[in-house]
Amino acid sequence: MTPEREQKITKVLQKRQPELVVVMENVHDPHNIMAVARSCDSVGVQTLYVIQDENKAGFNRERQGNKSSGSANKWVDFVDFESTKACLEQLKQEGFQLYSTHLGKTSKDLFEVDFTQKIALIFGNEKHGVSSEALHFCDGNFIIPQVGMIQSLNISVACAVSLYEAFRQRKEAGFYQQIQFSKQEYQSIFARWSSPKQ
Repeated sequence: MTPEREQKITKVLQKRQPELVVVMENVHDPHNIMAVARSCDSVGVQTLYVIQDENKAGFNRERQGNKSSGSANKWVDFVDFESTKACLEQLKQEGFQLYSTHLGKTSKDLFEVDFTQKIALIFGNEKHGVSSEALHFCDGNFIIPQVGMIQSLNISVACAVSLYEAFRQRKEAGFYQQIQFSKQEYQSIFARWSSPKQ
């Protein structure tokens, strides 16, 4: 490994945010999932949870969506689930606050959400949004304010907008100025990224 590559890996890992994760629930278009992965990498999200309980075949990250990902699938960890309940229960047990993009009576404006907490952002599929089962687990919901005629955004765009608000808040709070991983987690990812296969 060249010194330049080692320096790049070190610089990126020092900015990763393990307490900010994204959950995609039954998103059908693999290009949307991979575009989300690219946004995750951009703001330092290390883990993307993909729930496919409606599509048991799932999708192949090696074949599908590589143009959309910009190779982000090499640097973002995908965790696959076939059950919404299993995924969200695990995140709850790990201490994550769960927030979904959903228009409800108590939904917050995106800019009112505290993204400095340990938080998982849940995005539903392109047609129906987040499922009622997922909403049952959520600690809150938020909407992205809009003033246009079309009151919706593509799922990958909505995720990117949300992540950049999280990035802004966490950067202001100093989260990107110190390593967020444990020493063991850092060394494990560094070893994987340093592999010639990457």
